Amino acid sequence: MVNISKVIKKGLLARERLVLALDVDGLKSAEELVNKLKDYVGIFKVGSQLFTSEGIKVIDMVNQKGGKVFLDLKFHDIPNTVKGAAESATKLGIYMFNIHASGGYEMMKAAADAAREISVKLNIKKPLVLGVTILTSINQKVLEKEIGVNKNVKEHVVHLAKLAKSAGLDGVVASPQEIKGIRAGCGDDFIILTPGVRPAGEELNDQKRVMTPKQALEQGADFIVIGRPIRNAKNPVKAAKNILEEMEEY
Repeated sequence: MVNISKVIKKGLLARERLVLALDVDGLKSAEELVNKLKDYVGIFKVGSQLFTSEGIKVIDMVNQKGGKVFLDLKFHDIPNTVKGAAESATKLGIYMFNIHASGGYEMMKAAADAAREISVKLNIKKPLVLGVTILTSINQKVLEKEIGVNKNVKEHVVHLAKLAKSAGLDGVVASPQEIKGIRAGCGDDFIILTPGVRPAGEELNDQKRVMTPKQALEQGADFIVIGRPIRNAKNPVKAAKNILEEMEEY
């Protein structure tokens, strides 16, 4: 059986590893960004804000313009409900989608199995299914005092990553700071997508566990997600080019 993670990771160009967060409130704004950046960004992340506002029209728009879609809805529910969501997501022709690893083994396995089975049934390409470990807005204090997990952040992330791999997921979403631990625990063929990436000199905003694009790649990230540093730049194309140049230095 061909390892899908290894095939996808082999020989990717910098732009194919760059994910732009389309965290805007409407189709028009999203389309403007895709038109400007489709030659510099390989994957466009459609999250809760935009999907709730515009639905599958956004996915169709990105696909029609030659971009790939990361559907960032972080499914987290009982296994049967997440199974249905995974089937629906797979039918949309997206490149990847995610679920919360904290939903547990059975939930993750239901999603992974559903994506694989429906793609075979419909003869379409299976999307990557990634498990969200711990959000990059959460630090050690929040994890312990608010969520009630009495574990080191890095240890808990690696635990969830191993659980995701055992459930059949293709990889995980984790901050750059946990990459080495995930690699050691899950191997080189396991995909790691990293949000919380900020070019040097940029504001952190609500992100707490961050690195620069070059640092994230040096740690072993396969894909990096960047939003505001590109999206809110006076010249988004120039900002994307600068990030690609930094990525290509690695």
